[in-house]
Amino acid sequence: MQKLKQFLHEVKVEMKKVVFPNREELLGSTQVVIVSVLMISAFLGVIDYVLSRFIRALLRF
Repeated sequence: MQKLKQFLHEVKVEMKKVVFPNREELLGSTQVVIVSVLMISAFLGVIDYVLSRFIRALLRF
């Protein structure tokens, strides 16, 4: 039981050190993630389309 109390105390001490982002930082980070995901998705979609057309053309010969 003593180890559990010590663990919870250490968790409390460490949580006081955490710096949470404010609203503006959170919104900015969220926008960066969404734009990055959209760009990577579009890139992979184009690559997938090009490669599938290429393989289809190879299989026709």
